[in-house]
Amino acid sequence: MPVIKKYLSEVISVDKLAENIYTVEFSPLGRGYKFLPGQFLHLALDEYDPSEAWPDSRCFSMQTCPAEKTLKITYSIKGEFTKRMAESIMPGSKVWLKLPYGDLFVQEHNKQNSVFVAGGTGITPFLSLFTDQSFSEYTNSKLYAGFRSKEFDLYDNQLQTARKLSPSFQIIKFYEDEQGVIDIHQIFSETGANATFFISGPPLMIKNFSGALKQQGVSESHIITDEWE
Repeated sequence: MPVIKKYLSEVISVDKLAENIYTVEFSPLGRGYKFLPGQFLHLALDEYDPSEAWPDSRCFSMQTCPAEKTLKITYSIKGEFTKRMAESIMPGSKVWLKLPYGDLFVQEHNKQNSVFVAGGTGITPFLSLFTDQSFSEYTNSKLYAGFRSKEFDLYDNQLQTARKLSPSFQIIKFYEDEQGVIDIHQIFSETGANATFFISGPPLMIKNFSGALKQQGVSESHIITDEWE
């Protein structure tokens, strides 16, 4: 596993993707970022003094693959910290990043039958795998992605990269305003208990989906969640 390090970084770009949803791209001011697909970082807006404690920060999934020289996160405004991000982060801004954390795809799993279930921006940790060369090792994988509406379905370029790396990759999308929310029971009926299920999204969704899969007889070792809040 990569060693956790602190990186002073410059904001390269800020894109408003939809209402209250932003993608931010960072470049390191020094050594390059080192992490694995599926890991996350701590972002601090205040100056970091090595002689003092790490400042107030929040966790965000890294959505770019490790081969990229820059790093991207996508976030939605949900509280005071992310509101401050939207107000203060702009191209040229300096922030501190601490990474990497997490073992989402390091855990043992079945690369010949993986099911990825994502709610909203919960898709971002999966994108770091889908665009990484290692995704070519995955076969017969499926992504079930839920969005509030087509307006929030923002990741086609990365998903097309995933299809090139793994031609058998299947993508199933749910739009809440048209079809309702993701149905974990439908997903189970289409995949079965032998798959490895990766779940990422709001905490309540992760809890409910994990519980439903366990009730269907899926082994706990076959349910891997992206939880760090």
